[in-house]
Order: sequence, then structure tokens, then C-alpha cells
Amino acid sequence: MAEADDLRHTLAEARNARQVAAGPDAGAVAVCGPEDMAAHVMSLLPLIPAEVRRAFSRRLLAPLHAYDRRYHSELVPTLRSFLEHDGSWARCGEALHLHVNSLRYRINRIESLTGRDLARLEDKMDFAAALRMD
Repeated sequence: MAEADDLRHTLAEARNARQVAAGPDAGAVAVCGPEDMAAHVMSLLPLIPAEVRRAFSRRLLAPLHAYDRRYHSELVPTLRSFLEHDGSWARCGEALHLHVNSLRYRINRIESLTGRDLARLEDKMDFAAALRMD
């Protein structure tokens, strides 16, 4: 019986991996590794209809994309890097080749444009999800 349970679990993981790899655009397929199989991605995001995911991402990131287009400011890549570096000012600044004060300016601009606070876990999670769906 344990083998049957293992097989069911493995099959469920494979189905979820296929959904995650397909991403928000059902026509495209991407490579999906273990790092992409975090609990929120594997179990929650694929269950949300694609149009709802896209609308959430657009709504949250639209002010940043608009600002980037207008001022060539790189706020979206800055946000992505900031989250990838776990909010470390020093590591993110180094990765972007920015002085920490310039990075702080960009993060403050992101927060003011979106009404979000990158010190709050909930806002970080929303941004991370929106960037994944962008």
C-alpha cells in the first residue's frame, strides 16, 4: 500500500510540475526545476485562473512598468533583484552595481508608486507572485 501512496504522490507532483512549467501562458512551456516547486507555486498559483493571475500582476506592476517606460528607471528589475537577494541592500546593490542610496531611492519609489511596503512579508509575497506571473 505504501508503494501505491508513493506513486500517487509522485504522479501529483508531476502534474503540478507540468502546470508550473506551462506558466501563465498555456501555449508556452518552460523548464521547471526543484527551486520552482515551492509550496505556493506548486499548490496555489496553478489553481488560480490564468486571467486572474494576469490581472493581479498587471494591477500591481503596472505603475512600475509605466514609470520604467517613461523614465528608463529599471524599477521592475530592481524589485526582482531586491527580492532575489532577500531584501539585502548590500547584496542587491552589488548585483545591480548601484550605491545603496540609489537602491534605497528606487525601492522608495517602488513603494510610493504601488502603495506597498517591502518591509512587510505580505507585500514581498505579492510582488514575488506578480513578478513570477509577469
